[in-house]
Amino acid sequence: MDEFELPVIQQQRGCDCGENLLTSGKPMPDVHQSFVRGVVETAAGRLPKVSSTLSRRDRWGAVRARLSAFRMAYRIDPGLYALGEPDGQSPVLVSANYKMSFDVLRASLAGRSAWILVLDTRGINVWCAAGKGTFGTEELIRRIELSGLRKIVAHRKLILPQLGAPGVAAYQVKKISGFEVLYGPVHARDLPAYLDAGCHATAAMRTMPFSLRDRVLLVPIELRGAMKYFFMLPAFFLLIGGLGGPKDFWSNVTQTGLFAVLALLGALIGGAVLVPLLLPYLPGRAFSVKGLWVGLVIAMMCIVLREMNLTTWPGRVEAASWFLILPAVSAYLAMNFTGCSTFTSLSGVKKEMRWALPLQIAGGLAGVILWIGAALMF
Repeated sequence: MDEFELPVIQQQRGCDCGENLLTSGKPMPDVHQSFVRGVVETAAGRLPKVSSTLSRRDRWGAVRARLSAFRMAYRIDPGLYALGEPDGQSPVLVSANYKMSFDVLRASLAGRSAWILVLDTRGINVWCAAGKGTFGTEELIRRIELSGLRKIVAHRKLILPQLGAPGVAAYQVKKISGFEVLYGPVHARDLPAYLDAGCHATAAMRTMPFSLRDRVLLVPIELRGAMKYFFMLPAFFLLIGGLGGPKDFWSNVTQTGLFAVLALLGALIGGAVLVPLLLPYLPGRAFSVKGLWVGLVIAMMCIVLREMNLTTWPGRVEAASWFLILPAVSAYLAMNFTGCSTFTSLSGVKKEMRWALPLQIAGGLAGVILWIGAALMF
């Protein structure tokens, strides 16, 4: 391998890390990590050995990662790991150092032996890391060298997850490292069948269906992200609701202000929960449009539950305010889900944001002004 080729790739791909890709980084992962079940001695040195059986600690860590910002720190040491009792002919599978990605991979290979080459993706999953460039050509080549992989295996094949393909130029990996890149199935659960078929994937293995189950798994983190916006709003609506209205301050807070908070909570649930769950069935291609429909339905429900008197101007103005605020909130939160979906492309998301975001901001602000006006009319 020509060591001078790596800086050339850095220039071609826009890498500005400013370090020698062959020598930077820790060559071997720590053998004292909590999930490591032993060590194996190889021609390249001592490597950690892991099991395909996940512990309760592993499973609880996955739950926490799905529910909190802890996921950004849910990472393992990059490098080479031994699964089972691998030898020089065992397959080499590549993963990210986001621990959930690593755990899903090893759990899918029960009863099998393999080498798992973990790239330093800064604790980001394979799909997102491929888009960000951390699951990429340079890091893969660097990790091959740091791990001493060519001393350990007799073959020259790497099996990468299909969703990592956007970040890796397979021909450059082959040219510089000598290792051929094979793209495995979308889902790790299909790896046993893929390996048994001689590393040939069926059409089903290449398809990302983004089923209801897949979408449900993403809802908790979407809901948590949306809640940080929600906690900024209640105090404002409770205060203005208390100052307006026909009764004393605390009665108005209970009736007008609290209703406003609950209505906003409904829009939040609509955009962050109902849109992902109903995604294929909602009208429109743009996610913001899908969220708009959900927000309109929630606004109509709020008007009915509130029993607004549409024969008076305060009732009409308040109804109009909710028809602006709730769809704007729901549409905005629905648009956030584009980064989790297989239904979108980067260019499509940018195009949608250019026209949808200004409309959401304008609609939301106009709705708030009308709501304040309605509260002060009493």
